[in-house]
Amino acid sequence: MAGRLIDEEPELAFQHALAASRRGGRLAAVREAVGLTAYAAGHYGEALREFRTYRRISGSNVHLPVMADCERGLGRPDRALDVVRSEEANDLDAPGKVELAIVAAGARSDLGQLDAAVAELEIVQLDMNRAFSYSPRLFRAYADALAAVGREDEAAKWQKQAVLAENALGLGVDEEPDIVDLGWDEEEEAREEAQRRRLLERAAAGPDSTASTAAARTEVSANETVVQATGVDAAIEDVESDYFESDDAESDEDSAEADELESGEAENGEAEHDDGPSEAEDNGTDGHADGRDS
Repeated sequence: MAGRLIDEEPELAFQHALAASRRGGRLAAVREAVGLTAYAAGHYGEALREFRTYRRISGSNVHLPVMADCERGLGRPDRALDVVRSEEANDLDAPGKVELAIVAAGARSDLGQLDAAVAELEIVQLDMNRAFSYSPRLFRAYADALAAVGREDEAAKWQKQAVLAENALGLGVDEEPDIVDLGWDEEEEAREEAQRRRLLERAAAGPDSTASTAAARTEVSANETVVQATGVDAAIEDVESDYFESDDAESDEDSAEADELESGEAENGEAEHDDGPSEAEDNGTDGHADGRDS
């Protein structure tokens, strides 16, 4: 939250950072946030204290230029110069050294040492033929220092170099803005409307037509399968009846003889059955006759 508010509402950002420090005061990142928001809000005493705590916890001197500027903000430019001349200043990278030189030039100006302010900015990084992220800020500070001592022509040249550096880095005010066409294309609107209508028609007719189509396809497939299966069975039966013969011819002959014997026995049995009652009737007639004779 503090990081989002630091540019627009630095005081509110500082209060958020203070609240966070009450819960995590031993964390270097929390003390760093409190120091940065306090510096942005103009609370230089609190910022300086927090940066010293941050350096003690983390062992980093990255905020040394801001600490020197806090000394300036507290009305102590001589102490700011002491920070600039400290051994820790030698450990800074190029952007850090540039920021420290700008603070030193400001401290010299606070002391009325205008020529010394110009000298503080004449460092290795002051090269008009090369542009780095820190170059526009350094060029402008140097131009202001030159203008303060009456070297107007040189100041104008360095101001121009600052603009060129910004343009080269894509940071200048002359950077072309992004152009966004907010107009509405009528043809595009017509195409989108037609597409919406097609989608609505498909959505309205889609489920029924899809279901009926799928059912019809399923029924046709089933009928084709049944027809094919029936045709295959009939073809197989025809082939068996026309072309298939028994592998055992002797068994076929034995079966035929057995069928003939069974037929003959059946006929004999029927004949005997027909003769049986006649004999019985003859015997019965004879018995009755004998009885009458006796």
